[in-house]
Formats: sequence, structure tokens, C-alpha cells
Amino acid sequence: MEKWNIKVKSSPQEIINKLNTTLKSVNGFVFKIDHNTNDSVRFNMRKRVHYPDQIFHRNRIIVNGKILNTDIANETEVEISFTQHLIMTLQIAIVFISVLCVVTLTIYSGASMFIPAGIALAVGILLWIALHKKSKKDIQNYKTLISEILEFKKG
Repeated sequence: MEKWNIKVKSSPQEIINKLNTTLKSVNGFVFKIDHNTNDSVRFNMRKRVHYPDQIFHRNRIIVNGKILNTDIANETEVEISFTQHLIMTLQIAIVFISVLCVVTLTIYSGASMFIPAGIALAVGILLWIALHKKSKKDIQNYKTLISEILEFKKG
């Protein structure tokens, strides 16, 4: 889970309106707002999956955010956390459990299983690295999107 804190020179209501109008108009996003009883507003967004084949190549990051008032007039703090969707976490777990099974079989079967175990281990490591890079890229895409919506200059 990665966290991102930004300060925006807008009121909380303006931020909510910008996010709501921009993301509700785009059909590819699920965007939910939860108004708390205290001075914070929580929001949640992710990309919608329409077909089963989209699970593997869509941006599978869930964005959870909190909009907080600050003591400075016309300034708002936005706390955002990025988490992987459960499906991506399960994919990684299934691959590593499979690799663990193959390596365990190798230990009990003898030398003839070392090549398949090595291949399975290499594929598991490569898949984990690829999913980690995709996750980082997807988080950066969300940061860019949010920065453009809130007209916040990263730097």
C-alpha cells in the first residue's frame, strides 16, 4: 500500500465537486463518496471491469482518499492510499503456492524435477516483478489523473 498526501488550494466542497463531476462522467470508473460526521470526506475509486478478460490488463489499483480541512483558509489536505485489488493479490498467491508445490515435489522426486522447478520458480519471480512494475505504473497514472482533476502541480 502506498500513501500520497497533497495540499490543494481549494475548499473541500470544490474538490468533491471536481472529482465527482469528472469521474462520474467517465463510464470506466466506480467512484463513491462518503460524508463523515466529522470534518472529513472519504472517497473510493477504481476502474470498472465489464468482461472477464479485462481483469488481467486493466488498472487493478483501488484508490482510497480522505479530504481534510486545514487551519489555512482555502486550503485542503487530501490523503490518498493506493492498494492492489484482491484479484491481483490472489494471482500472486496462486503462482507462489504453485511454485512452492513444484519445488517441494522436486525435493522428494530427485534430480529429474530440478529443471521444471527452476522454470516454475523463474516464471513466478518474473510474474511478480511484472505485476509490481504494472502496479507502480498504474499508481503513477492515478496520481497524474488526480493532479489534473484537482489542478495540482506535482513537484
